[in-house]
Amino acid sequence: MAKRINVGTLISGGGTNLQAIIDACMADSIEDRIDARILFTGSDTPGVKGLDRAQKAGIDTFVVDYAEIIKSCKQGVDPGMLPPDFDMEEILEKQQLISVDPSRGGSAPNSIQMEKIEFFLKSRAIAERKLLDNILSHEIDLLVLAGFMRVLTPYFIDRLNTIEGQYRIMNIHPALLPSFPGTDGYGDTFRYGCRIGGCTVHFVDYGEDTGPIIGQKAFEIEAGDTLDDVKKKGLEKEWELYPACIQKFAESVC
Repeated sequence: MAKRINVGTLISGGGTNLQAIIDACMADSIEDRIDARILFTGSDTPGVKGLDRAQKAGIDTFVVDYAEIIKSCKQGVDPGMLPPDFDMEEILEKQQLISVDPSRGGSAPNSIQMEKIEFFLKSRAIAERKLLDNILSHEIDLLVLAGFMRVLTPYFIDRLNTIEGQYRIMNIHPALLPSFPGTDGYGDTFRYGCRIGGCTVHFVDYGEDTGPIIGQKAFEIEAGDTLDDVKKKGLEKEWELYPACIQKFAESVC
């Protein structure tokens, strides 16, 4: 039997993947139960149904309201608002979401673009520090993004992935990576005309959906399927895949 690992979860909405993981953690039969316990569920949005799901399961919850933080930052980011260990130069060097170095391809951003990039990284670091204050008060083995719709910057990632080559943040993506990264995987799959869709669980690194793949599930897209049909089929696969990948992680650290 694998070690029972401690898991933290982050959500942004209804939390159907969270519910699948809760059910797998609490399943009656050994065959269906995964070797994990959820210590907390955090959300970037107040009042979402996923928080209710967690509370009904007796899981601690917290909210870091990203929208309010970003709104506040638009009034101006005072240096005192930033985490003391925030290093803009380091974060810019590590992040792989936006090209800021012409030697890596693309063109260098102009001053207006650079200001927007720096605002993004500063405002996210302020929010991420609040996430970390909640997360690091628990001893977790794995952080699971169960429909968390915010990009994580290197500032956050480095404080969870503290040992080089060992990943501790897991995400699920609605497409068969490396195809169709980004926010609308099922929509991109459907619009491209693919006859096979799927979902991917992967570890989080500095890029956009570029971390090591842990597991995937595929499904057929029939000629008459709508985008809603594709999303429904995909979600059903997600609910199977995510708990299985958490169990795979638990077995790897036993």
